[in-house]
Amino acid sequence: MTEKIIEVIKNIYEINLGVRPDEGVIVFTDRIGSLEQIDRGERERRERLRDIARLVSEIGKTFVKDLRYIEYPSTGGHGIEPPPVLWETAYPEKAVKAIKKERLFTSLLEKRVNEKGLNRIEEIVRRYSKGAVDVVIALSNYSTSHTRFRDMLTRLCGTRYASMPLFDVTMFEGPMDVDWKEMEKRTRSLTMVINKAVSIRITTPNGTDIVFSKMGRRALADTGNLKKAGSFGNLPSGEVFLAPVEGTAKGRLVIQWAPMRQLRSPIRLDVRDGCVVGIDGDEEYVEVLRHRLQERKENSNIAELGIGTNDMAKRPDNILESEKILGTIHIALGDNSSFGGKVRTPFHQDFVFFKPTVTLFYRGGEKKIVMRDGRLLS
Repeated sequence: MTEKIIEVIKNIYEINLGVRPDEGVIVFTDRIGSLEQIDRGERERRERLRDIARLVSEIGKTFVKDLRYIEYPSTGGHGIEPPPVLWETAYPEKAVKAIKKERLFTSLLEKRVNEKGLNRIEEIVRRYSKGAVDVVIALSNYSTSHTRFRDMLTRLCGTRYASMPLFDVTMFEGPMDVDWKEMEKRTRSLTMVINKAVSIRITTPNGTDIVFSKMGRRALADTGNLKKAGSFGNLPSGEVFLAPVEGTAKGRLVIQWAPMRQLRSPIRLDVRDGCVVGIDGDEEYVEVLRHRLQERKENSNIAELGIGTNDMAKRPDNILESEKILGTIHIALGDNSSFGGKVRTPFHQDFVFFKPTVTLFYRGGEKKIVMRDGRLLS
């Protein structure tokens, strides 16, 4: 264990989250599920992630007295709600009991709760919000970012939430060793520019060409500064992201990278009325993706546009880092309900695109290119 790793972990508590000694902190990770079929390399990576979570937990005990470490069986997918044990630890006991008493807990976990039920759940959480945990460091393999668990903790309870799915030890000396102030300045500046637009077009040299509306949708800045109550973001951080207006995306996406590897050949996704309507390609990942999109119609939703702003992010083969690479964009499918969208589904998957050109369109017909062939313009 190097001094640099220890230093960066301490920075997570001090610089990124600003943890105080009297606060309650949860660090959690997930174990490989009994039904997961993974190769040796993936198993070793997942075991390293558990080791990192334990190390983050141990170092955290030097900052706070109330630190709880939790491991749970893997959910098997990004955006799936975590198991009851995590809810029962992070939320006040009275809140969880009240939700269960009204028979809403199961549908909440399955992301099938209707609007009336969700409103009732939020009333309960607000009532008992003062008893929620202060800080969460989420080091599970599968992301909890786009879940009601995370959304209500940050939005209703004021919990500060660092989401670190797929985290790898190499990130300590890469995107986590960034100039935080400079990256925050760059990210917030770009966010302001994006928020003036009403629609956006993305093109890439390999054939991606997609346009969508952002009318009424606010772009958000993921800067790594999580000190304010209710803050949420990835670590490593560095992106501007937003939820495109449902039903407006049209065009095509040409994917050359899966979340954790380069594809042997490109996959083309045809997009119409805001959803993927066709998948074409000779890569085996086609079947993986087709299966997920057939599970629920909502999974085909064009859920997110993100623009990377971290100049220390380099790795293209890990989605947590690759989507932060300065000069890339990423587009996600599935759930966007936790950052301004309307689609709720237990699925959220990002795909990174290199050398993009990003064109903003404004009211009155004006347009502006903010990124050309992967170069962010001033």
